[in-house]
Amino acid sequence: MTLTLTLHTHSTVPLEVEGVTPDAVHGMTPDQVRRLPIYQGNQTVELGEFFRVEGDPSDNQMVWEGMLEGVHWIGAKMAAGRIEIRGSAGRHVGSQMQGGTIEVFGNVGDWVGAEMRGGSIFVRGNAGHLAGAAYRGSAQGMNRGTLLIWGNAGNEIGHSLRRGLIAVGGQVGDLVGWNLLAGTILVFGNCGIRHGAGMKRGTIGLLGPEPPPLLPTFRRACRYRPLVALLFLRKLRGWGFPVPEEILEADIVLYRGDMLEGGRGEIWTRADLS
Repeated sequence: MTLTLTLHTHSTVPLEVEGVTPDAVHGMTPDQVRRLPIYQGNQTVELGEFFRVEGDPSDNQMVWEGMLEGVHWIGAKMAAGRIEIRGSAGRHVGSQMQGGTIEVFGNVGDWVGAEMRGGSIFVRGNAGHLAGAAYRGSAQGMNRGTLLIWGNAGNEIGHSLRRGLIAVGGQVGDLVGWNLLAGTILVFGNCGIRHGAGMKRGTIGLLGPEPPPLLPTFRRACRYRPLVALLFLRKLRGWGFPVPEEILEADIVLYRGDMLEGGRGEIWTRADLS
């Protein structure tokens, strides 16, 4: 039986479970897992005080169950294995992870995949702000890996992204790809304003039905149908991601920018079909 951690005692104070990952507990007994230290606010407690621990940790798989909105840092810094979150979770899911897969059957809070360095995160719900972003004061955000969000997301998606792919199936807020260094962000719903501010390279696809206003430091280049866009879309569909059918046949309007940073980045918007 896969190692299953079920929240049995609700806490009004946030729980932080950083370090409880499949690769970290591999080779432990369930009793050893129960005794792992976690944080309840600023107090150290044992994992077993709040979670029922069942199953075998040896297969590098882990399941988290329960009302986990107040449980933060699930999967943070994991290097290998697979985590399944059955329900919604708190902030920092998969933060700084280096490998493996996290699949969430619910919503997540802010900072999902922040500064991740590899692996895959699939969120089959909504996400908060700063998905795949850099922490305040850091030079780089997500640097390799794949972050897919089936639903909506908040502001500053992919802030300072360095490498990797972020895709959002629903709507997002403002400042997609702020200070983007490289990598790819694709958004299939409508979005806010000021996207790509300070971007140096990379690609931002704002492919919702209502193209947003762009900053004046971006210049329209052409209308075309890039092969690389089709490859990305087919890859996303291979993961079961909800890519609208009309996008596969749509033309793309290409904008270059941010001209204040050399103009080597690109923003795609969906061409007007009228």
